[in-house]
Amino acid sequence: TERAASFGYSQKYSEMARLTLLRPLVRRPTGGGLVPHDTDWTYSLAFPPTHSWYASRATESYRRVHEWIRDAFAGLNVATELAPCRRKELPRQCFVGAEQYDVLWHGRKIAGAAQRRNRQGLLIQGSIQPPPLNVAKADWQKAMCDAAVELWQVRWGLFEPETRFNQRVEELIQQKYSSVVYNQG
Repeated sequence: TERAASFGYSQKYSEMARLTLLRPLVRRPTGGGLVPHDTDWTYSLAFPPTHSWYASRATESYRRVHEWIRDAFAGLNVATELAPCRRKELPRQCFVGAEQYDVLWHGRKIAGAAQRRNRQGLLIQGSIQPPPLNVAKADWQKAMCDAAVELWQVRWGLFEPETRFNQRVEELIQQKYSSVVYNQG
């Protein structure tokens, strides 16, 4: 809802604060470097330990999510490709250079992600930035859903969280994720 930046859980706030003027500057629960959030589209994917993506190696899940994004853009007649190798110019900044399997549009990185795996599951958070011209966010979201159906026969359903779930989300926002200790510690 506002211009901001996020950085990976293992990065130091003081170093990230020197790299961007965007505020708020918040820590993500996933790894990776600095990500500006201005006109980008973000997403999060969560897989329980019983899901096949959880069992895959980090490079495999990274490649799979970016193939999914590439295929979604193809469904919108936007030609993208996966980066064949690492091309990193500035360390600690996600959208300067590219990692292997990032999504490229006209040779420039437009999609990257970070992940965190623990005994509770796998979390992948990513950003499309800036989105290709003439593609509406709603169209991209639909293309992502359509590509998942085609790739993995996903059956989408409405997620209706229970009241306790929403309460826990609010607790985490107030007690952890918005705290100075979490973000700047």
